[in-house]
Amino acid sequence: MARKSISNRQKLSFRIESSQRALKPRNPVAVAAKQRAAGPHRKTNAANRQAKKRDLIRLLLQNSKDD
Repeated sequence: MARKSISNRQKLSFRIESSQRALKPRNPVAVAAKQRAAGPHRKTNAANRQAKKRDLIRLLLQNSKDD
């Protein structure tokens, strides 16, 4: 059976150019937050349309009961 483990001399090492090295380690929480869609939450157009439709039906039902 072949020996599948990597010896000490053959371990993978990533070479990074000096221009690519970061001065400080990156904060993974900040990176994840920056990549997410950020901003104020608001309703979708479909939700707004449904809400207006409900308001209209409610208004029509109230007017029909008053008459």
